[in-house]
Amino acid sequence: MADKNYYETLGVNKNASDEEIKKAYRQMAKKYHPDLNPGDASAAEKLKEVNEAYEVLSDKTKRSNYDTYGSATGPQFGGADGFSNFGGGFGGFEDIFNMFGGAFSGFGGKTKSSAVNGQDIEVKMNLTFVEAAFGCKKTISLTRTESCDDCNGTGAKGGTEYKTCSKCSGSGRVRQVSNTMFGQMVSEGVCPVCHGTGKEIKVKCQTCQGAGVVRRSRQIEINVPAGINDNQVLTLHNQGEAGRNGGGAGDLLIMIKVSPHKVLKREGFDVFVDVPISFTESLLGTKVNIPGINETLTLTVPELTQTGTVIMLKGKGTKVLNKNAYGDLYAKIIVEMPKTLDKNQKELVSALDKSINKNNYTKRKQFQDKI
Repeated sequence: MADKNYYETLGVNKNASDEEIKKAYRQMAKKYHPDLNPGDASAAEKLKEVNEAYEVLSDKTKRSNYDTYGSATGPQFGGADGFSNFGGGFGGFEDIFNMFGGAFSGFGGKTKSSAVNGQDIEVKMNLTFVEAAFGCKKTISLTRTESCDDCNGTGAKGGTEYKTCSKCSGSGRVRQVSNTMFGQMVSEGVCPVCHGTGKEIKVKCQTCQGAGVVRRSRQIEINVPAGINDNQVLTLHNQGEAGRNGGGAGDLLIMIKVSPHKVLKREGFDVFVDVPISFTESLLGTKVNIPGINETLTLTVPELTQTGTVIMLKGKGTKVLNKNAYGDLYAKIIVEMPKTLDKNQKELVSALDKSINKNNYTKRKQFQDKI
């Protein structure tokens, strides 16, 4: 673990705040999510590294140990010298080594019960092109753990049938002293009796069977903001799995998937469309109906319009996310030639060609002059 740079894995500096670390984790988890990288073994491995880094850096104790010792569990003595688990004082990932040496202080003090925040829930939401452009309301179904209402999350009948844990005196943590060749060592971990709650249940709640949480199915209505785009993530705070021992609920992360439009293409908040017209329409000018996002628009094509000409329709793109503004629609003119001409048509075109001054063909003239 000492060889791994968890800060580098998440792309943050060593002084990053908890919120910055959480934000970086979500971005990385989204980037390497299996749904966005199907069959990519390297992305799966990277996601594993990201999860490992977040597990350490999101926990204050593990992060402190990592910053100090290069390990989330504190100083390590394993290896060729034979000190691995020496004296039984090394309790694994949950243990926190407070000190070692000839003396220690504060052994009788209380520590705060181990609050555990709930896990985030990730769901996928499919939107049409129009729904993403202008927003909509969607209802999603999910099953999650929630705090038990009948016992207020205590796990005890009526929320009152419990007593202070006799093992940890209500702290939720216990310490163990080991004598090693280095002196006395103190390790601290979750209380095995109350599992970090600081309470011993006298009579279990019948609803949750003492767990303090229950599984419930929910229908949640989501207000999808106008202008959201493919692969963006909507975050609903405190709508994830319930926390334990006073910890907060996780978040609900909604991964947006937008189905493509049959004709329109979106870039940011602007929309693009190719509009084919006949060569005679390009010569004489025309009006042509084109699709908008949720309406039919009339496009005026001036006479003598060249192929590749782009005509902008102001404000006909998607709504700008979280702003009272809209992108634009860009119509690219594609001049199409007929597949065949009969004899009479060829004669008419030939007569037309002869009647047009060759100086009107600027690009052709410039090309001829160069060669």
